[in-house]
Amino acid sequence: MPKRTRDYHSWQIKQLTNPQTAASYLNAALNDSNEMFLKALRNVAEAGTIAKVAKKAGVRRESLYKTLSDRGNPRLDTLNSVLSVLGLRIAIETRPTARQASTRT
Repeated sequence: MPKRTRDYHSWQIKQLTNPQTAASYLNAALNDSNEMFLKALRNVAEAGTIAKVAKKAGVRRESLYKTLSDRGNPRLDTLNSVLSVLGLRIAIETRPTARQASTRT
């Protein structure tokens, strides 16, 4: 009898409909690299259905795909609009200094 498996990407997209899960996922991707962040943001936007996200964010679907591609470079207002539609926002926090990091261990 063949083993039943689910497609990981489909499972991941379903999980990313939760804003808290999406926020954690995006933060982890941002800590990795800008490229990973764009891929992660595309996955989160896909979880919200790209066409709907684009429409609510006030951008064309094709533009959103291009913006969130490997070579994309979203403008701050586009990024803010997309995150807002997804129930997320940009936050700024301090980075731990080398001294702060050494005192935590």
